[in-house]
Amino acid sequence: MSGTEVKGVVKDSRSPSTLGMDPFSDTLQRLREAFRSGRTRPAEFRAAQLKGLGRFLQDHKELLQEALAQDLHKSFFESDLSELILCQNEVNLALKNLHSWMKDEPVAKNLLTQLDSAFIRKEPFGLALIISPWNYPVNLSLLPLVGALAAGNCVVLKPSEISQGTEKVLAEVLPLYLDQSCFAVVQGGPEETQQLLKHKFDYIFFTGSPRVGKIVMAAATEHLTPITLELGGKNPCYVDDNCDPQTVANRVILFRCYNTGQTCVAPDYVLCSPEMQERLLPAMQSAITRFYGDDPRSSPNLGRIINEKHFQRLQGLLGCGRVAIGGQSDERDRYIAPTVLVDVQQTEPVMQEEIFGPILPILNVRSLDEAIDFINRREKPLALYAFSTRNKVVKQVLARTSSGNFSGNDGFVFMTLNSLPFGGVGNSGMGKYHGKFSFDTFSHHRACLLAHSGLEKLKEIRYPPYTTRRKQLLNWVLSFQSCTLL
Repeated sequence: MSGTEVKGVVKDSRSPSTLGMDPFSDTLQRLREAFRSGRTRPAEFRAAQLKGLGRFLQDHKELLQEALAQDLHKSFFESDLSELILCQNEVNLALKNLHSWMKDEPVAKNLLTQLDSAFIRKEPFGLALIISPWNYPVNLSLLPLVGALAAGNCVVLKPSEISQGTEKVLAEVLPLYLDQSCFAVVQGGPEETQQLLKHKFDYIFFTGSPRVGKIVMAAATEHLTPITLELGGKNPCYVDDNCDPQTVANRVILFRCYNTGQTCVAPDYVLCSPEMQERLLPAMQSAITRFYGDDPRSSPNLGRIINEKHFQRLQGLLGCGRVAIGGQSDERDRYIAPTVLVDVQQTEPVMQEEIFGPILPILNVRSLDEAIDFINRREKPLALYAFSTRNKVVKQVLARTSSGNFSGNDGFVFMTLNSLPFGGVGNSGMGKYHGKFSFDTFSHHRACLLAHSGLEKLKEIRYPPYTTRRKQLLNWVLSFQSCTLL
């Protein structure tokens, strides 16, 4: 075939338009044949793949930490906390619960089916494609992979080419720990991804921007392929006047600057009264100094912008409104200081796009109602935050808005709970995953009814001719619901 394929890795540095053959067809055919053979269906096989993934994380912890430091200047501590530990926890949960997740799920029956067996069977879709982004390149590749493997699918993983160090590790090392007849890593840029999307998959899982998500979704519609889109957007953070400003500042700054702000669920802007803004600004400056020192650039706990393109975009946003805190940048180091902007207009670029950097605009509102109206007039966000010492304020924001995820009086700590589903709504995405929700996402829920081959006398009520008495009897039989085990 054109290109190279070594140990579950497909890589081609040439443009697909220059190739005489499709660089992916042989790999996809091999994976489809493996799935049709039934190889991935037994629980023992799925568990073996999950254990292999767990060994990969344990054996190459330092290699992954070094790759993340190379790509994003992440500290080893942050790499452990936000990437490796969460992935290992996901593997452990899936291994612990695999058999119970796979079990047929009995459902309630009516009198007509009382002697039959009715249940939901969770079956693998087949060949799944996972397209992951660069900002959490281990976490956002392996968390959906756990669900896909646990559900019994064959998988093609397409990591981001932008996080080059991590992509290299995932492409060259990860396939050695998994069955390569059922798993492959594909490398390449946008052209290769577009070529890959021309193929039919049985499920597509994409994490990235709404703009690219629309392209992926359009490709999926060509084959009527089901899809999960984990996108992003501008996540509002409402701060009520009844708050301790330092507590709010600590939490907002931490989660705004975590991973240098390159997090899809980070607070994207603050809504508060002018009075609260005056109280927040010194508290935010205090938090930044406490977290990152007098010179944040030298802090080991503050990363760097992923590449020159994103640095230039963020540097342009520093001209919006007025810089109240920070504002420094260094192109040679791709460094953007933790920055707070005030006097920002709604029409400025910083309020038109997801920031994805350590820049936080503050906009003023006169009341809770105005804040909620501001939020509801925009696209539904992936996350929404509300801070107040009054529970009724937090609950009002929760009740009167819509978002993929919600947090009261904290940042995105909900990401650490695999008992909660994670996903967007509207422009911020569709579908959900984490924990059992990942298994369910990558499983077809097949409705099954197994009837007795005999007992024909009991079935005669269904057959014509339909007398008035028979119709009444059928209506009663169909209306009666009961919970019955298999």
